[in-house]
Formats: sequence, structure tokens, C-alpha cells
Amino acid sequence: MLDQIKSPVNEHMQKFERFFKENMNSDISLLNIITNYIYRRKGKQLRPMLVFLSAGLNGEITQSTYVAAGMIELLHTATLVHDDVVDEAYERRGGFSVNALWRSKVAVLVGDFLLSRGLLISIEHNSMDLLREMSKAVKDMSEGELLQIERSRKMNIDEDAYFEIIRMKTASLLASCCVNGAISAGVPGEKVELMRSFGLKLGLAFQMRDDLFDYQPKGLIGKPTGNDIKEKKLTLPLIYALKQATPEERRSIRKLILKERKKNSTIETVVDFVKKYGGIEYTTNAMLRIQHEALDILKAFPESEYRNSLELFTEYIVNRKV
Repeated sequence: MLDQIKSPVNEHMQKFERFFKENMNSDISLLNIITNYIYRRKGKQLRPMLVFLSAGLNGEITQSTYVAAGMIELLHTATLVHDDVVDEAYERRGGFSVNALWRSKVAVLVGDFLLSRGLLISIEHNSMDLLREMSKAVKDMSEGELLQIERSRKMNIDEDAYFEIIRMKTASLLASCCVNGAISAGVPGEKVELMRSFGLKLGLAFQMRDDLFDYQPKGLIGKPTGNDIKEKKLTLPLIYALKQATPEERRSIRKLILKERKKNSTIETVVDFVKKYGGIEYTTNAMLRIQHEALDILKAFPESEYRNSLELFTEYIVNRKV
């Protein structure tokens, strides 16, 4: 499906590969070794693809679109490097993470370098409007992560707080992709705001799909990973299940989640609890509702190959397996 989604901007994405790699270069040999390692293990590049499709939907893809896509992919890559340090994660995309190979201090500095390159690209191309939007996304992502940590420590996350957290920590970046794509095409403000709404819906659905993965069988043993449970993160499947449970069950499950060291049996107990109270079905239905709201926003734009690809993009977001 991704090849079909990428089809209208395939040529631009190929050119973007060179643009992105050039903007990761440094005079410091160690940095070049690490950024080349990151580049070779790059992911699906969904975010730059979203920038190009959003620009095409709203008009012409310009040099400013490349700047917008480069800024956002550098920012996203920086956050992944920093996240692996915070989470003490030693794997990323099937290989070793930067902090696993070069340790945390180097990883933090590499993340800082990538973020600064993203900022400098916008300044070098005099793209203050793009920089403004990206800076808002950085702020929201940082605040969202900290809000989640603060609330999780107190086990104080209800459904409203959950949506605020994922709006900030995930949806804000996808919204920035759509907004900056539209800005790079030179469209008026009302079209930009429509793209912001679309990007936010897309981001919410994306994070909800991620949260559902925690409760689905993976790997050879076919058991849920329970990573969010291990990290004491309250996501919508669990939030909903806790709300439906008896006070006694709630106390018991909260006690299990707050344990520092969790056995596999503990994870399985929490997963079974979520399934018992319909947390997975509830979250799936909420995700699909938000996906349909995103599709409704796209109907405000004329039919085109770009709109078709963005419609497929929303389908991919909710149906992806990884």
C-alpha cells in the first residue's frame, strides 16, 4: 500500500533522499559515522511523504516543500534518538540504537545536532513560517511527554487527559507535516487550518493504533509485548477498562501496574483485564471514528491523485501491522 500512497510524489521523495542526507553532513568525522548509520536505517519516511502529499493537494510542490520535509524528518529523527536514551532502549528498527553503540552522552549530542540542523535549514532558506510551526510541534511534543510522565506517576489519566497527551506528543508533529506542506504550496490560511485539523486527526489515530499494539500478540511466542504496561503508561484500552471495573478490581490492577518489576504473568493479567472489559474494542471504535473524521475533512478538497493518496494514508494508519 505504501508504494501506491507514494506514487504521486515518488520522484520528489527520491530527490528528497539526497537533500536529507546532505543536510545531515558535518565536518566532525564521528558525527558523520553516526548520521550515516542512522540514515542507512531510516524508516518508511511517512512524515516527509505527508509533507509532499499535503503540498500537492494544495498546489505546487516547491523548494520550500523540500525545506519543510527536511526540517520535520530531522526533528523526528532527533526525537527518536533522544527517546531511546530516555527509555534506555538498545534496539531501533531491527538494529542497535545510537545509545547502544555510542552511549547516552553521544546519543543526546547527536539528537541535539539533528534538531539544530532542522532549525538551520529553515533559517538558511528564510522560511520563518515553517520554523514557527515546527517549533510549536517541538514544544507540544516535549510538554506531552512530560504531562504523560507526571500523570502516570499519580495514575491520574482519564480519557480527556489521554487525548490531550497524544494530541501533544504525537498528533502535533503530523499536523505540522500537513500544515507546512500547505504553507509551502502558498495557500490561504483557511486551507492551512483544514490541513492542521486533518493532521491532528491522523496523528490521534496513529497513536491509538500504536497503543493497541501493546495488547496484540507479537513475535514467535505470540504474546502481547505489554511495553506500555511495563512503563506504567495508561493508554485508552486500559483507561476504559479501569472505568468499567469494580472498585476492588481497579485497586488490584493499579497495584500490579505500579510494581517496579513485572513478571510476564503480571502483563498477561492486565491484558486479560483489558480484554474482559472491552478496552480493545472501545479503542478500535474510537480510532475508526477519528479516521472517518479525517476522511471527511479531505472531502473539502477537489478530487486528485494527492487526495486519493491521503485517503489511502488514513487507511494505512489504522490497518498497519507495525
